[in-house]
Amino acid sequence: MKTLHTPLTELVGVEHPVVQTGMGWVAGPRLVAGTANAGGLGILASATMTYTELEAAIAKTKTFTDKPFGVNIRADAADAPQRIDLLIRENVRVASFALAPKKELIAKLKAAGVVVIPSIGAAKHAVKVASWGADAVIVQGGEGGGHTGPVATTLLLPSVLDAVDIPVVAAGGFYDGRGLAAALAYGAAGVAMGTRFLLTQESTVPDSVKQEYLARGLQDTTVSRKVDGMPHRVLNTDLVDSLEHSGNVRGLVAAARNASRFKAMTGMKWSTLVRDGLSMKKSSDRTWQQIIMAANTPMLLKAGLVDGNTHAGVLASGQVVGLLDDLPTCKELIESVVADAIERIAALSLMTQPSPHSA
Repeated sequence: MKTLHTPLTELVGVEHPVVQTGMGWVAGPRLVAGTANAGGLGILASATMTYTELEAAIAKTKTFTDKPFGVNIRADAADAPQRIDLLIRENVRVASFALAPKKELIAKLKAAGVVVIPSIGAAKHAVKVASWGADAVIVQGGEGGGHTGPVATTLLLPSVLDAVDIPVVAAGGFYDGRGLAAALAYGAAGVAMGTRFLLTQESTVPDSVKQEYLARGLQDTTVSRKVDGMPHRVLNTDLVDSLEHSGNVRGLVAAARNASRFKAMTGMKWSTLVRDGLSMKKSSDRTWQQIIMAANTPMLLKAGLVDGNTHAGVLASGQVVGLLDDLPTCKELIESVVADAIERIAALSLMTQPSPHSA
């Protein structure tokens, strides 16, 4: 099939300018390898993994694919330097970050030949990480799932493109070839998709939960601050509704209880949990209540996305869920998106032909 060559494909060495985002509990070896083998950039989520689990996940992904892939790291995690050493040692092609990594970490990765692609939510953040040496950025508009901002992709994307001269990957609201063609027309180097890849055959999310997503419409998501204290777009559920109407004290007690459960499940020491909290506090303007709530989030997501318990968990989702009605393979998805984008770009080029009525 025909391909689209962009600064992203050249930078990372993938065939198609399509990125599968590092969704916690979702972006595991099977989905990442499925994306990579289909010619896209798959990103392994490590925020919900211990160091040992990440080490095993990278090794497993390598048994499924020999194509480039990435790993998403929490820049504020206490063991971020050790995880970066692991990426370098394992020759992982891309290091992705949800928060801006320190300048020294970017320099270390780049010196080892690892491509650094932070996710950002504002032009000023893109300028900062670009000045620190980031190779590219992923910019997610408000339509996106999980942690998101208030500005729509159609406005956020051009503001970032005007601010930096490194490749920009557009995220938030993308799911088909029309979106990819539009993003490229804006000047982006590709698109990143989360919810669309969650709803593929390689995704390990339980089938019953996938059907819950497919049944939803465009109005069926909420941006809640009651999940972890930060704006978090999720599917509307009874649990989310109860969280939205809960008092601060009740929500904080529940969050602390779930944070303790997450610690027990991962074998994480209390000292590590506290150290991560102090690091998060130092790197952001979150309150301690928000930090405790943030520690609660992995358990809420695991309940829904791994255990299939939609009554006890939250389901992160972009607004695009209301336009999805199938479960393709990663190969079917990427090839259809790229083929459709190429057709639409070709059709647009015909508009620039000389008019038959011109002299």
